[in-house]
Amino acid sequence: MGFWKRLIRRRRDAALKPQRLDYLNEALALERQGDYEAALTSYRLALRDHPTDPRVLQNMAIAYSKTNRHEEAIRHYRRALEFDGELAGAHYGLAFLLMRRGETDAAARHLQVFLERPPRGPDADKWVEHARQALAQLEQGEAL
Repeated sequence: MGFWKRLIRRRRDAALKPQRLDYLNEALALERQGDYEAALTSYRLALRDHPTDPRVLQNMAIAYSKTNRHEEAIRHYRRALEFDGELAGAHYGLAFLLMRRGETDAAARHLQVFLERPPRGPDADKWVEHARQALAQLEQGEAL
């Protein structure tokens, strides 16, 4: 290799920076495989890189819910809502966890916020209908 090619190559190599892993996508893939503990580890790493990303916090809350760590899930949903108060999934998930704890007034408020700006997409209708039914039951004073 000639002198100029080596010189140019060194400059290009020096400009290359190591790339960080995409921990969020890694965590989502691990969740799809059912490995929630590993997913939580990846979410923690993603959160270290992006501590105010509500998507990471919301997805962590979902993983905590799936591992029956509901208090951690509630904490992460609330933290996600601190950064994005309109995050529909966080309102939805938090509402149902609060209902489990018997905090029906707070749960109803979160369901109302969710229904004010429901998500759109192929699966959204079933979540919206579920939220409507739950809110109607709460308003009628029925236990879920």
